[in-house]
Amino acid sequence: MRSLPKIARNLAPVLVCCTVLFAQAASGAFAQKAPKPKALSLAVENTLSQPRANSLVHLSVEELSRHFSVEQRASLVVTAGKKEIPSQWNAKGPDQGLVFVLPEIGADETLSLQVFPAKGKKKAYPKLTQAEISHKVDGHFEDREYIGGRFVNVDSLHVPAEHTDHSWFIRYEGPGWESDLVGYRFYLDWRNGIDVFGKKVHTPVLQDVGQDGFDSYHEPADWGMDVLKVGKTLGLGSIATWEKGAARRVDVTDHLFAEITSNGPVYSSVFTKYSGWDLAGGKTDILASISIHSGTRMSRMDLVSSNAIDNFATGLIKDPKAELIQSGKDQAFAYLATYGKQSLNDDNLGIAVIYPTAQLREVTQDELSHVVVFDGGEKKLSYYFLAAWELEPGGITTKQEFVKSLDKAILELSNPLKVTFK
Repeated sequence: MRSLPKIARNLAPVLVCCTVLFAQAASGAFAQKAPKPKALSLAVENTLSQPRANSLVHLSVEELSRHFSVEQRASLVVTAGKKEIPSQWNAKGPDQGLVFVLPEIGADETLSLQVFPAKGKKKAYPKLTQAEISHKVDGHFEDREYIGGRFVNVDSLHVPAEHTDHSWFIRYEGPGWESDLVGYRFYLDWRNGIDVFGKKVHTPVLQDVGQDGFDSYHEPADWGMDVLKVGKTLGLGSIATWEKGAARRVDVTDHLFAEITSNGPVYSSVFTKYSGWDLAGGKTDILASISIHSGTRMSRMDLVSSNAIDNFATGLIKDPKAELIQSGKDQAFAYLATYGKQSLNDDNLGIAVIYPTAQLREVTQDELSHVVVFDGGEKKLSYYFLAAWELEPGGITTKQEFVKSLDKAILELSNPLKVTFK
């Protein structure tokens, strides 16, 4: 091999050195140009001259997509100063995007928050909400009763035609959802009534309810119990229509489908599609989403109908042992409630429906239920419902406390927090 000329041999180390330096410089330049995860700043304002606690904040997918990649969004963290606020990303359900619950915000206070991707794996937060649906497998239907088998939790369920009430196919007969304060379920069959699980603990309990295959949850247990007798009534916030002077729950349908759309530490939700609800004016499909967040007794019901329903309705069981309570209708939201010794444990239980006054048609009653009737011409309706059992740890134990909590709830719903992006 011919040797390099002397000048070339002298330049070789310099060229190598320059090449390394150029590569390092280029690498640094490209690193500076690569997008770095930046914090999104926002302000949350309480416009009321009273403090709030456990308020849900929802940041939409559309807003967050302007600032973060798809990969970053699932690991987003929320902080207020140096304090991290538990949050979760919802890929499905009525509140898709990032949700978190503000533990507190003072009267007329504006909080400055930061949202940014976690460095490494996002920490696990305490689980304060839950949603689930569980049915039996490895058995068989016989005369519409499921024989044998074992319960497994599933993400969704197309309800088989053989299923009806007391088939022992679905654990506690339908989907369940809970916060750290209270639990709920509804019957995923022709009854479609909403029921209440009173809780004596702040930890999740639904995973253990009804595992014996029977309805032992009607009896007191360490975790709590089923506290509401639903029967043929509207129970608490059940979906209905008002027909010929009576409330009619979602009964005759072509098909039922349920899905757990969120099951997170601070927020959970259940979706149900009622296909072909057979009404006097023709069939309609109802899409129902029920959601709950930590620190609250309230569940939100979001309904969409494929056809207009002028007499959408909901309401409460009518119990002679409970007093009827109504708010005024001078705010964006109002309530219809009852309070008294109406629990299955013969102790105090308060139940309420909180509804938008703009869609109210009338407050009425039938033989079994107190009823709120709405104008459903827009094919959409959202309302809230809640229960407060006196045996909750640190819970509400008097009618006065219950009314005070309801007045506060409708004031806050009528004056929501204001979120501003900086």
